[in-house]
Amino acid sequence: MPEVGVAEQAGVDAAGRTRPSEDVVVVLPSAVILLDGATSADWPAGPYAIALAAQLAGRLTAAPEVSLVEHLSGAIRAVARHHGHTPGASPSSTVAIARWDESTVEVLVLADSPVVVFHPNGEHTVVADTRLRDLRPIPAERVAALRNSEDGFWVAEALPAAARRAVVRDWPRAEVTDLLMASDGVSCGVDEYGVLTWPSALDIAGTAGPFAVLDVVRAAEESDPDGERWPRGKRHDDQALAWVDFSPDRT
Repeated sequence: MPEVGVAEQAGVDAAGRTRPSEDVVVVLPSAVILLDGATSADWPAGPYAIALAAQLAGRLTAAPEVSLVEHLSGAIRAVARHHGHTPGASPSSTVAIARWDESTVEVLVLADSPVVVFHPNGEHTVVADTRLRDLRPIPAERVAALRNSEDGFWVAEALPAAARRAVVRDWPRAEVTDLLMASDGVSCGVDEYGVLTWPSALDIAGTAGPFAVLDVVRAAEESDPDGERWPRGKRHDDQALAWVDFSPDRT
């Protein structure tokens, strides 16, 4: 059985105040779910991410034969109906799911919570949805209007069809040694700050534990408290990292 390690740490809001994390990680016997919620004007993201994670966990457990896309679509629909959410006026969340059985490892990514798959030959594959990141030159208020649209980006919110825009990959289980799943409060250490690479993040997780990876990113942000080197909306984002180690399969 694979071993799973998880590290989570709350960030701060734009004013620098501490608040509960809006990232959610759920570990199941044969899957890991990682969500990064985004608050809307009227709805907080934390409860939305928790509700969506609960729906996904129940569906993955009850019907392992159903595709990840179908599970995500059904979960989005169920949460929207139960809470009265409507497209464009609701909280949203990124989605990263990894699922495995005796023969296959599957990955789904929607919005900016990447999954990194490591292979026995020492190479790695980054499964990422870059559509939101690609919009960064556009003012934030315009980006919000492009949510779940053909010219914008796709995210879990109140539109079940967004699930069909997810990035989905799979590999034979023998071709996967490890997985890293990260919210953007961790992946920024690779993609923006350059203080980590994905192989170095895996090395740190393996030698010092997943929380040590979070610490590297936080240390970089503490060295740039005003966002002069790395412009950002708040000093610290929420952080979530899951490490799935398949090496026990080979012992």
